[in-house]
Amino acid sequence: MANQRYGITEPISLGGPTELDVVKTRELEKYLQDVGLYEGKEEAVRREEVLGRLDQIVKTWIKTISRAKGLNDQLLHEANAEIFTFGSYRLGVHGPGADIDTLCVGPRHATREGDFFGELQRMLSEMPEVTELHPVPDAHVPLMGFKLNGISIDLLYAQLPLWVIPKDLDISQDSILQNADEQTVRSLNGCRVTDQILRLVPNIENFRTTLRCMRFWAKRRGVYSNVSGFLGGINWALLVARICQLYPNALPNMLASRFFRVYTQWRWPNPVLLCSIDGGSFGLQVWDPRRNPKDRLHMMPIITPAYPCMNSSYNVSASTLRIMTGEFQRGKDICEAMEANKADWDTLFEPFAFFEAYKNYLQIDISAANVDDLRKWKGWVESRLRQLTLKIERYTYDMLQCHPHTHDYQDASRPLHCSYFMGLQRKQGVPAAEGEQFDIRRTVEEFKHTVNGYMLWIPGMEIGVSHIKRRSIPSFVFPGGVRPSHASKGTWDSKRRSENRITSTASAATATTTNEASSESKGGSNSSGDGKKRKRGDDETLTDQLKNSKRLSVSVPVENGEGGSPDPSGGSVCSSPPKDCCTNGKSDPVIKDPPESVVVFSKDATESHPIEKIATPQARSQETEELEDGFDFGNQVIEQISNKDTFLAASATILPSETNTSNGSPFSNEAVEELEVLPMPQPEVMHRASVQQRKPIIKLNFTSLGKTNGK
Repeated sequence: MANQRYGITEPISLGGPTELDVVKTRELEKYLQDVGLYEGKEEAVRREEVLGRLDQIVKTWIKTISRAKGLNDQLLHEANAEIFTFGSYRLGVHGPGADIDTLCVGPRHATREGDFFGELQRMLSEMPEVTELHPVPDAHVPLMGFKLNGISIDLLYAQLPLWVIPKDLDISQDSILQNADEQTVRSLNGCRVTDQILRLVPNIENFRTTLRCMRFWAKRRGVYSNVSGFLGGINWALLVARICQLYPNALPNMLASRFFRVYTQWRWPNPVLLCSIDGGSFGLQVWDPRRNPKDRLHMMPIITPAYPCMNSSYNVSASTLRIMTGEFQRGKDICEAMEANKADWDTLFEPFAFFEAYKNYLQIDISAANVDDLRKWKGWVESRLRQLTLKIERYTYDMLQCHPHTHDYQDASRPLHCSYFMGLQRKQGVPAAEGEQFDIRRTVEEFKHTVNGYMLWIPGMEIGVSHIKRRSIPSFVFPGGVRPSHASKGTWDSKRRSENRITSTASAATATTTNEASSESKGGSNSSGDGKKRKRGDDETLTDQLKNSKRLSVSVPVENGEGGSPDPSGGSVCSSPPKDCCTNGKSDPVIKDPPESVVVFSKDATESHPIEKIATPQARSQETEELEDGFDFGNQVIEQISNKDTFLAASATILPSETNTSNGSPFSNEAVEELEVLPMPQPEVMHRASVQQRKPIIKLNFTSLGKTNGK
């Protein structure tokens, strides 16, 4: 094993496990067993039986449609369809109650629209052992979801240009893609990627244990959700597989530790690659930022190893990347503490206290007339929530950051109602202008307009967005419907938050002392200077007051920041019109009660404010909405990638230094999210004379200016 090379670079270490690694790995395996990540033997047998029954169903289906289409006796006798598995079940990391991702491969005469979503769907609907049948023919990857004898199944379909599907069909061969339609290529991709991962890791058992560990960790920390802009199952599998390649002889204990160490230092957007990218010979588009401008916008590229190689993490945004990077750092710190016996596995797997981490949230409420409509409405809204995050980031130039929660919540008293939440905070580490405001109403209304454009929308499907403070979070989001009497204490996160607050307070005190000393020094200098300097004109006085107004003015700080600590430098974030944030001409702010349509992030804000429609007509957005399909399979034939050194070099070096952001780099981070093909104009537009109405309202209130003038 030590002599074999895995991946595109040499391993970082070929060292084997120590006795401590063996002990720690046993502890990890026992921990994962105790928390219920492994299914029992009875459920495993049931899954095998269900897969066998599904195989019988599709074979009966293919015979039925072959006979109905008048095929000759030989083709009728040889008519066949095969079932393949992929995803967590194929990787061997599924848990109790998990669904099984399956693929049905059929011949050329078994069409997707007429036969798979026609005859097969009809057959399944008439079987008593099939429940909760839910076809999704218009999805990016069309599928049918259902339960077969109580086991959840997601069934995809691939239509190959063959009259007969052989029983020993090998779908890992690239030739299987020849003359296949785009939906078939997408459907085959899951199985092909899963099989490639298992081929490219040095030790499958160590890979599986480590992947179970990282999947569990990601779910506990709230970063396991592809649709929310984080990472899904295939993304975590690829990241873990790369660590296994870099440490081929390590046990899961060491692999988990090195996972955090490597990805804390990874220089995104350099891609994670398990193998070199092959351009292929069938003209399918592969991920290549040198040729495809859209690929340059990807924040966290994790490339699939099977042709056509694609970025599996195109949903990641600036905010979600920031959150995941912070979680990687936390994991690294805890693993180092574990090596010093100052932490344990419980510490690493502490759930993220989402409703304690921020002081401001957006609550998205949806409802429908019945259970079936709510299920459809939920699926659509969830697929669009990421657009709200991207739009808020874009229209505030990343100054207002969003943290989407990966789960929905339902109030037991309202069965046809569902709520989603997003944490909001001002960008950390950037000085805030006094009275700074962000008008997000138009962004929210544009999002609602997009959501209400659902093609299957029917009366009863409703959506509302409101701003709430942490103290007003509904009780149904908490375990047992009971709000905790106090914030969690004694956890790793709470200790870190306390340390950060102490550090911030000390830094603020130091800065204040420094400013006061500087002011006194300047005052002494002025008093001893030339008398003409003390008789400056009004214009010069006003200029100096404007320069110093940041320190002199007093405003309500934005209540944000993880851990519930307000940002001492913040202004206010609101969606009010300019007239509600004005002054009376004497530099004293006129305080008005915010209208019900206003979202104001301040201490005096009301508990919850729905964001209503703006009275003026809303212009339709001019930018290109991101297509639901992140991977476009054009018919255009592209050249085979010949220069692989660029990709090899990008992933081979992992250094803590800054990323090369040269414009000529194929992996340069353009600092824009994947919302449209063309890059976003740089934030310098904020300084232009004319500002579009749809841009955030940035308003500076110098509340102490009057006092400074001696008024």
